[in-house]
Amino acid sequence: MMVVSGGLTWPSRAVAEDPLPAKRVELGVGTWISVGDSRWSHNASVISPLGKPTSRLTYDDHSTNIVEFTGKVWLGPRWFGRLNIGGASIRGGRLTDDDFLTPDGGNPSSRTHSDIGGSGIWYLNADVGARLVDFPNGRGRLEGAVGFQYWRQKHEAYGVRQQSCSTAGSTIDLDSIDPAFNPLCASGATPISNDVLVVSNTMTWYSLRTGLQTEYRITEWLSLQGSGILKPINIFTNEDTHHLRVPSEFQDPSMTMLGVGFGADADIGARVYITKALSAQVGYRVWWNRMIYGTWTSHLADGRSATFPLMEMESLRHGLTAGINYTF
Repeated sequence: MMVVSGGLTWPSRAVAEDPLPAKRVELGVGTWISVGDSRWSHNASVISPLGKPTSRLTYDDHSTNIVEFTGKVWLGPRWFGRLNIGGASIRGGRLTDDDFLTPDGGNPSSRTHSDIGGSGIWYLNADVGARLVDFPNGRGRLEGAVGFQYWRQKHEAYGVRQQSCSTAGSTIDLDSIDPAFNPLCASGATPISNDVLVVSNTMTWYSLRTGLQTEYRITEWLSLQGSGILKPINIFTNEDTHHLRVPSEFQDPSMTMLGVGFGADADIGARVYITKALSAQVGYRVWWNRMIYGTWTSHLADGRSATFPLMEMESLRHGLTAGINYTF
């Protein structure tokens, strides 16, 4: 028996009355064409004349074409497990390195640009979940899930171009703080070639995640999808190596960071059913993590270290998604 709803013909039985098979597997392969923004800053202003923040590094990468694989296994009519793995090389972007001195009142005393030319991003999402609500007439379902996210990205920056250098940045003697900055910068400084690796930065987030996802059938061959995930707590590590200052001044890594934070993920998209088992989808995705509390530690070549508060640690990645899924 069939019923007509809004001009569409649907089976008269709801999904809840026609449960999924005891075992079902959905496999998917896709891409995430994304751009990323990762940044951190620390506060060592207890040492005069360093500013607050003392230094901020911002890594903007672009056109990172991630390849990802997804597997979802139904453990009976209601429960499921899901694994999502992705990775890509990062081949373009810019590092902006700002340093601050107190006399400049919060404006950068020195700004340099470097080109991001290497390394990549890797992530894993592992979830378990359950069907919470079945929509009438087989139009879809609402699911809940809890799980874990591992998100790691490494940026390699090449070359140095001085973009600005204030009067304080070019005149204040910082030799007693760091012999590498005497003074902090020089206007019209000769650029360092883009063939030279100057900074490597590896940021890793370990997050607990929980949220909802849904699929709603508009027609028998077209549906809308969406998900919202909260990451109420995560732990992050960050390692930063300034290669031009290793091993004469710093160890490798030159700076390490550790802290806790929170975040959120969201997806929205549409799915087209080519056959009953084969479908294609397109959408848009946003991932975001931000620190609550963290510390920054420098590691000098002579074995000494100094620890100061982090003011900022944040990662944002977003972009278009597309993929193909097969269910059996």
